[in-house]
Amino acid sequence: MSTAVITGSTKGIGHAMAREFRRHGYNVVVSGRSAESVDAAVAELVAAPGNGHVTGLATDVSDVDAVQALWDHAVAQHGSVDVWINNAGVAHTTEKVVDTKPADVHAMVRTNMLGTIFGSQVALRGMTAQGSGKLFNVLGGGSDGRLRPGMGVYSATKRGLDMLTRALVKESKETPVLVGQIRPGILISDGWLREAQRAPEQVSSQRKALNYLSDHVDDVAPYLVSEVMTTTKTGSEISWLTNRRIATRFMTPGYAKKNDVMARYGL
Repeated sequence: MSTAVITGSTKGIGHAMAREFRRHGYNVVVSGRSAESVDAAVAELVAAPGNGHVTGLATDVSDVDAVQALWDHAVAQHGSVDVWINNAGVAHTTEKVVDTKPADVHAMVRTNMLGTIFGSQVALRGMTAQGSGKLFNVLGGGSDGRLRPGMGVYSATKRGLDMLTRALVKESKETPVLVGQIRPGILISDGWLREAQRAPEQVSSQRKALNYLSDHVDDVAPYLVSEVMTTTKTGSEISWLTNRRIATRFMTPGYAKKNDVMARYGL
């Protein structure tokens, strides 16, 4: 039975992907900031459809020793790691760069940048030693170089992760490890709703576009997991919100009204 480790998987898209992997028969190892959140996530996954074993470990991804402990835990429980996804991230997306609080800057850089760098190092070393594995980094808004209001610092971290992942692809070509990136699109999650409540005017001004472009994590995770499982090419970019999908939505009569995510979440 294959094993998937997903950082930042106690909620949001990480949790949804963990649920999908287990549904497909994978063992799953989840991680989050606290033991309480990890225990709750494990209980939810065990109650969901699937027969894979579920374990978890509280992990500060900005601490390389803690990330190594997560790898060691997964190997001790399941023998090897087939898929490692660096998903843990912090997003503060409603402030200009100059107004972003120092604590928020530190949180985004530590989790988004250091967490993904350390996770990549640990997974690449471990998978090279075991002779196989897939490593994927989850990118987000700004990783494509496009500027978005209120997302300057967050986007800078994600743009950096695009460069990091491309470097990893080149550096790992002579190894047995497949390296790729996941671009999940604009997802409605607890974190997104928290940010929306902080800047209701910003959300209101973007309402029409968001009803065309946003999705719930549960609707996107099945596609992402399926692509991760089946891809055999290193350097793969798994993207949900493609230009083709965007065009189809805008050309579909009544799509925005039917997909009124803003109303669905009381915004």
